[in-house]
Amino acid sequence: MATHARPSARTLLRAAADQFDLAFLAMILGLALAASASPARAQAGAGAAFTLVETGQGFSSLQSAIDAVGDRRATIAIAPGTYRRCAVQRAGVITYEARDPGSVTFAGRACEGKAALVLRGLGAEVRGIHFTGISVRDGNGAGIRLERGALNVVRSRFSNSQQGILTGNDPAAQIFITSSTFSGLGTCENSAGCAHAIYIGNYGRLTVTESRFERGRGGHYVKARAASVVITNSSFDDSAGSGTNYMIDLPAGTTGQIAGNWFVQGRDKQNHSAFIALGAETLLHASDGLVIADNEARFVPGLRRSSAFVADWTGSRIAMSGNRLARGLTGYERR
Repeated sequence: MATHARPSARTLLRAAADQFDLAFLAMILGLALAASASPARAQAGAGAAFTLVETGQGFSSLQSAIDAVGDRRATIAIAPGTYRRCAVQRAGVITYEARDPGSVTFAGRACEGKAALVLRGLGAEVRGIHFTGISVRDGNGAGIRLERGALNVVRSRFSNSQQGILTGNDPAAQIFITSSTFSGLGTCENSAGCAHAIYIGNYGRLTVTESRFERGRGGHYVKARAASVVITNSSFDDSAGSGTNYMIDLPAGTTGQIAGNWFVQGRDKQNHSAFIALGAETLLHASDGLVIADNEARFVPGLRRSSAFVADWTGSRIAMSGNRLARGLTGYERR
């Protein structure tokens, strides 16, 4: 059931972001580092495509740089260029950083039939990198496949692939995505079912802020089974979407906040019945206290249809306020 007592959304959002930043920093700084490095197959750092910032060692392949880090913490600086290669992180905490933000592209290659970056270490951060053209036979090709551990994605771009980010389950870990773009992603045409721009498993928390989702090609823009979801100050532009479904699908229930976002629903929909769906599949989490506030939602110009801004299968106490909805949109619908 939706309630309409106006919460202090911005205060809640600021506190949530601060808590996440502290938790992520504590996780990174608190990890035990190995006493010695893995054997390094290094070349001179100057002019190398991949460089360990802490040591200055340079490598001709990303996988060699990752293997040299082992179970330690390190930053890999990546020289400008388009790389048709992929890599797997099995341990440690690694920051993957474009030397010049936006100048690095990983294109058209997936390791293990999964993604350009397959991550199953303790944690990873991706900064200023573009992932594009990733597809695999089962339809789940992604820029990043996160199998366990924490993840922070900053000022990165995911385009024209089957999925942007796909994860497994890690209830003790958190994911933070900021100032990133997801464009031309998703499909429902393969044996593994639908792929989505972002598909998050049963994680402890997902935070998405100041990011853009556009031009979906199937599935949902964000699908997440995380226990807590915070999505703020982001845009969901479905005006050029094709065969898409919900903007945000929270099929297992969740708490958290969806606030300060902008939504426009396009014409070409596989399912136009709701913008945000809550609890449509097996419930893993309680949803009482979920805040949905200060969002703007409408249809693409010239389109007239009926839809629900929030479709709820849980009957939870959702705090809704300050949402600006176009004609034809029902604010809350119990299903």
